[in-house]
Amino acid sequence: MSTTLIKNYLCTFTSDISAFTLPDKFTYPFHYTPHPLALAASHELQQYLTTFHPVNSEQQGRMYGVLIVKDTRGELGYLAALSGNASEAVNITETGNINNSVDSTAPINFAPTIHQAYAQSEFEQQQQVQINTINENITQLIANPNFNKLRILLDAKQLTSAKAIQCLQQQMRENKKARKEKRSWLSTAQLPDNEHRNISIALSRASVTDKKALQALKLQHQTSIDETSDELKDLTDEIDSLKKHRKKLSVKLQKHFFKQYQMLNNQGERKDLIEIFSDTIVQKPPAGSGDCAAPKLLQYAFEHKLTPLCMAEFWWGKQPKSAIRKHQHFYPACQGKCQPILTHMLQGMPVDNNPLLDNPAEGIPLEIVFQDEHVVVVNKPAGLLSVPGKSIKDSVYSRIKEKFPQATGGLIIHRLDMATSGLLMLALNERTHKHLQQQFIDKTVSKRYVATISGKLTKDEGKICLPLRVDLEDRPKQMVCYEHGKYAETHWQRIEELDNKDSKGNKEGITTKLFLYPITGRTHQLRMHCAHPDGLDMPIVGDGLYGISANRLHLHAQRLSFIHPITKERLTFEVAENF
Repeated sequence: MSTTLIKNYLCTFTSDISAFTLPDKFTYPFHYTPHPLALAASHELQQYLTTFHPVNSEQQGRMYGVLIVKDTRGELGYLAALSGNASEAVNITETGNINNSVDSTAPINFAPTIHQAYAQSEFEQQQQVQINTINENITQLIANPNFNKLRILLDAKQLTSAKAIQCLQQQMRENKKARKEKRSWLSTAQLPDNEHRNISIALSRASVTDKKALQALKLQHQTSIDETSDELKDLTDEIDSLKKHRKKLSVKLQKHFFKQYQMLNNQGERKDLIEIFSDTIVQKPPAGSGDCAAPKLLQYAFEHKLTPLCMAEFWWGKQPKSAIRKHQHFYPACQGKCQPILTHMLQGMPVDNNPLLDNPAEGIPLEIVFQDEHVVVVNKPAGLLSVPGKSIKDSVYSRIKEKFPQATGGLIIHRLDMATSGLLMLALNERTHKHLQQQFIDKTVSKRYVATISGKLTKDEGKICLPLRVDLEDRPKQMVCYEHGKYAETHWQRIEELDNKDSKGNKEGITTKLFLYPITGRTHQLRMHCAHPDGLDMPIVGDGLYGISANRLHLHAQRLSFIHPITKERLTFEVAENF
């Protein structure tokens, strides 16, 4: 690619960045605070987006990213990219098409889609032609008047059959009832033996006749149904065969397509997406892999000898209905698609440490609020795991296990997120564990949380019901899903509004303190219900997953009430929040 083209993609800062020092290491993309240089570049990009992607338009929101780079002469600049295929969005045209054409007059040109850097191969064209032909054939077969006629006829015959059989069965029940009454009469009637025997035989024959009539009716209708089904099957078999063939071609084309994503790293090593994902749990690249902003940015930088310094990604525009994405908020790269790709692309580069591998609760004592020989109630500090993790073993479980070595059973009854503080109860023996578990099932355990959310509420109390499930492409985040999500219910009650100011007395915005009552106990339920636009639409202060990070998550399990499994006394504990 020519130097001119590099310049058209490489943006020069228009703001003053002279006061900023360069980062020592590259951004850890899965958990970061944007570097001042990345913030400056993001601000410039957002200024451009006000006209390129107006927030009040009908366009869907999307992720954008910036990558601060240094060229071979040591000059600073930045690249910009958007996630996904921009051609799918209304009124957005992603520069950098398969011919790598750019608009030299545009203030910002987005880094090209990686696959667009290569012209479509003859194989891809041939496969796509075959798939298109199959689609046309399927459409023609489905649109065939005879196909629809046979489907309607089959439905009608099945309905007629069901009604006729139902009608005859009803008549048979009435006949059976009449025979039963006649047999009852016959058992006491004073009749000659001959007549008695003849009536009894006639009743038995009537029963057999009814059964044979039902069999004959079923056979008659089934024969008619089978005739139509056979005619229809000839057409459906052809459609099914075409669909199977299309699926094979699509899988073959997708595999070839993913092989065209030759992902570079700082050492000049290339791996296609098939190779990259072969060692993961999913083994196959999810749809859209390689099209997020971060891989595009790094790929372009490596291909053109630009040195990556730091990066940031933010959401711009309308919020999606399922996951939490707030306008102009910064977010880490996704786990499902980007984690395997970026792990390869960042090899050989000095990268910031993963802060999730550090134990923020190291040295912080675990306060025991109550204990006897059966139950322990603790006040878990923010940053301490409830149970050991993959990397961090320090947890409430491990500390209690060490303090009470005689304890038996699973100890843990319920959990709090690592970032959440507050009351947690544990069982010291199996009998207690089973009893307390049953209390959770029976919903006799009462919990109250206190939280601070970013914004002002218009009501004093309310209820939120949004079904939740894990975001498969971005674990451990949750998402709202009405199809596969589990029912989740939260009640809330406003406590007070806080008009916050910084150390210099400048206003920082209004926050609201409130009580949260989880009726169900889904993962991240309170955090999602506060942050989601169909919930309170206000993230909990300090929520790095669904809002903006701060010194800590302002969520605290403030009250816990349960029935003691041995004494049967209801115990209630309260511990004030420290935020």
